[in-house]
Amino acid sequence: MQVNEALKQRKATRAFLPQEVEKAKIVRILDAARHAPSGTNTQPWQVAVVTGEKRRRLGDLMETAFRSGQAGAMEFQYYPEVWEGVYKARRRACGLQMYSTLNISREEKQRQQDQWAANYRAFDAPVMMFFFIDRILETGSYLDYGMFIQSIMLIALEEGLATCPQAALGEYPEIVKRELGYSEEKKLVVGLAMGYEDTSNIINSYRTPRDEVEQFTRFFE
Repeated sequence: MQVNEALKQRKATRAFLPQEVEKAKIVRILDAARHAPSGTNTQPWQVAVVTGEKRRRLGDLMETAFRSGQAGAMEFQYYPEVWEGVYKARRRACGLQMYSTLNISREEKQRQQDQWAANYRAFDAPVMMFFFIDRILETGSYLDYGMFIQSIMLIALEEGLATCPQAALGEYPEIVKRELGYSEEKKLVVGLAMGYEDTSNIINSYRTPRDEVEQFTRFFE
């Protein structure tokens, strides 16, 4: 698969088949992704691959926390505190596109909550990945981390797998670190769902739009 093709085919998948993912395939993906660039070769990534009963337990614990009203709190500021302008519009359009695909109206609060709760189960994907970083590292290492995670998603696609990068899996760091045995010296960055796509599920049918090159680029000569 050409890189150009992989970039255009990759999408956030929110429904997976129950088929398990071979450990050897996960290792191949990580073995390729480790060649992602990082400033001064710091390689800030620390990955937890969670499957089987541990995945089910973690998903249940995070979903229970969400449904009980416990507010999630990531260990760094991912989104702006106040949404404005084009970013507010894009965020709103993204949510509306998903809920309209599922035929969930604004009045159906329980269905909305149920759909959001699926985030904490990684949409029942057979593989959850959690990405940790040492607290001493700063903004540049988070940029490096983005390239590493993108590499994982592209190689996963080449391996016949689907993924969904998830800030939501970083919202209950105390639960994740307790269950996986990570210390407070580590920050939980985000998570990733991985598995085989359920192509029959309507939620995987829509694609969010992207701006044209001319809308975000200025050329100087």
